Amino acid sequence: MRVVHVSDCYLPRLGGIEIHLRDLVHHQRLEGHDAQVITTTPRATGAVDDSWVRRVDAAAGPLGGLVRADAALRRLLDDLAPDVVHVHVSVLSPFASTAARRASLAGYPTLVTVHSMWSGLGPLPATAHALLRLGSWPVAWSAVSKPAAAPLRRMLGPGRPVHVLANAVDPTSWRPSGAATPPCVPTIVSVMRLTHTKRTLPLGRILLDARRRVPADLPLRAVVVGDGPQRDALERFLRRHRMTDWVELRGCIDRTAIRQVLADASVFLAPAELESFGIAALEARSAGLPVVASSHSGVVEFVGHEVEGLLGPTDDALAGHLARLVTDAPLRTRIACHNATVPPRHDWVEAGRRTQELYAEAARAVRPRIRALTPVSAT
Repeated sequence: MRVVHVSDCYLPRLGGIEIHLRDLVHHQRLEGHDAQVITTTPRATGAVDDSWVRRVDAAAGPLGGLVRADAALRRLLDDLAPDVVHVHVSVLSPFASTAARRASLAGYPTLVTVHSMWSGLGPLPATAHALLRLGSWPVAWSAVSKPAAAPLRRMLGPGRPVHVLANAVDPTSWRPSGAATPPCVPTIVSVMRLTHTKRTLPLGRILLDARRRVPADLPLRAVVVGDGPQRDALERFLRRHRMTDWVELRGCIDRTAIRQVLADASVFLAPAELESFGIAALEARSAGLPVVASSHSGVVEFVGHEVEGLLGPTDDALAGHLARLVTDAPLRTRIACHNATVPPRHDWVEAGRRTQELYAEAARAVRPRIRALTPVSAT
């Protein structure tokens, strides 16, 4: 099967869509599919792309760039003749949205996957729905979690199903080798982009609140992995509250180094409320760490309260959960043992099966239009 993936976001940018799409294409190609990527993300200076990555230029300004990218997209679709077009969209994805409309109306089976939370965005999704008439497109709709699917279902209405197509990891690559040795000092870890959406400053406040709830004579560490525009603000917060002696900002590191950070940690914290899925949290859960996360986020897709971790609706609840796990060794050990021995169901075998199901759904969505465009022979 020839699959063409379209996304505004791809490597070398780092984020949920970029990492998931790279891994999805890798696994599809291992399965024998001809998976290709079309993106408007420029390549890194001096880097050489894989042969299946096609980059189109959208750098000539919002309108001119999009028109030029659309023309390139039309040529690529004609050249590649895909069996299915898989479009990956976030909050603002002008190229991918254009691709979904163009591919589906041209008769290509098209699956759209929403990788972000469209709640809390004011009138933006409803305005896009009204202007673009999203509900009329002959596409199959999906989102990466039940919380991410809910606002999309409300927008499209009861006549258009929105399926859940969850992200995935390779649990065996994150599972600790041998018996895990608990760190001498309880250690909280977060792996995230340091942005407003990921709630970088609330992360600092949650850590501070948790520290205040833990007995003063109990040592505590925290490690924050990642980088982004709010790093300077977080550094100022840590200095202002005298937290630099126990909170370390590790910056961006590769997956091998992240595995070691997780192996040396006690608890994983995911503070984002608009987290549509939470790949980093799933990796931590696969590594055996109890996960503390917002009950509003897509992390609920793979973390049950008091099973794989602790969920809370507010920052106050998250700080309390951290303090509880840090001080309650039997609870922390029970959850860690469960996570280390019971693999999550969100692996690439399940993701591949579900993706193929929705490709078939996309084909069914476009068939009525294809029949309508097929000339009827005179008899």
